[in-house]
Amino acid sequence: MDEAAGLRERKKAATRLALHEAALRLAAEQGPERVTVEAIADAANVSRRTFSNYFSSKEEALFYGDTRWLRRLLELLHAEPADEAPWAALSRAALHLAAEVYDDGPARSWLDRRRRLHGHPGLLPHQAAAYAAMERELAGELARRLTGPDQALRARVLAATFLATVRVATQQGIEHPETPMIEVVRAALAHATPASDSGS
Repeated sequence: MDEAAGLRERKKAATRLALHEAALRLAAEQGPERVTVEAIADAANVSRRTFSNYFSSKEEALFYGDTRWLRRLLELLHAEPADEAPWAALSRAALHLAAEVYDDGPARSWLDRRRRLHGHPGLLPHQAAAYAAMERELAGELARRLTGPDQALRARVLAATFLATVRVATQQGIEHPETPMIEVVRAALAHATPASDSGS
């Protein structure tokens, strides 16, 4: 990638992140049902048309952070040794990501805003859709680590179990902020470890 193309990609990433952060901030302050696409675009200093180039709805903009963390999780999982037991590889990647997210000042600010939206009924269908998309991508990565019969099915079950565990841990951490989130994630992953964590 040449320098000009790299600069364009960085600008696009910065704009997408600015729109997400504006959406999250406005939703936390006003409630998601009161936030409009126009208000998000204005807060990010871009046009309504620019917003539409990046997101199809305000809900997609709100959940971009979750998608972004999944991309990072997939990168970390891909870097784990190919012969590592799947759950062990997932757990190590998740704890690495949790350390990155929850030890960082801006990320803690992101988490605080997400806390204020926790359980909002208008967002639950969009959150479910976002997690379904994540599950498909994660299952695809896990399938490459598995062998034997029912490989695709086992990958989907493992991905669904893992994401459910992380979702429960995140909800627990949001509801009990006195406990560091990374400790909650570590405990939840330990409780959910499959009886036989092998790729055979």
